[in-house]
Amino acid sequence: MHLTDVSIPFLLQLWVLMLEKIKKIWKPEYIAQFKDVRVVGLVVFGVLVLLVTWSGLGAIQSNFILQKQIARLEQQNKVSELENSNLQLKNQYYNTDQYLELQARRQFGKAAPGETLILVPKSVALDRTVEIPEEKKEQLTKIVPEKPAYQKNFEAWMEFFFHRSAES
Repeated sequence: MHLTDVSIPFLLQLWVLMLEKIKKIWKPEYIAQFKDVRVVGLVVFGVLVLLVTWSGLGAIQSNFILQKQIARLEQQNKVSELENSNLQLKNQYYNTDQYLELQARRQFGKAAPGETLILVPKSVALDRTVEIPEEKKEQLTKIVPEKPAYQKNFEAWMEFFFHRSAES
């Protein structure tokens, strides 16, 4: 059906029906309320409240992101401090007589007074050993990395909730 097939009075009737429906939807008493200054003030106040809330949420989000960055940097700082203190302790240990004595024994084959030093050649020490098959060597070389604490914790909770054991 084309526009040319429809008569003009029919189109006018449709137009009138459409306008009546629009008038029913658009009730004039709602529009008349906006002539009152109090209603306009309430609407403006509502819009301002929404804008302030929106900007406040943005500030809260940016503060949260900054707090996460600060916490991460503080943790990195603490780790660096612990590494530094660990290195200082190692340096102190390297300066002790006990360390020097152990290194002298290991590197130069020295013994303490009253000790008897027995040097065993490598060929004699390895003479009575058993060769490990290649299959077992591969199994021994496959080191299972330790899971992070958060993963262990999550798996423990899943085992608790679903009554599973760690083996299954």
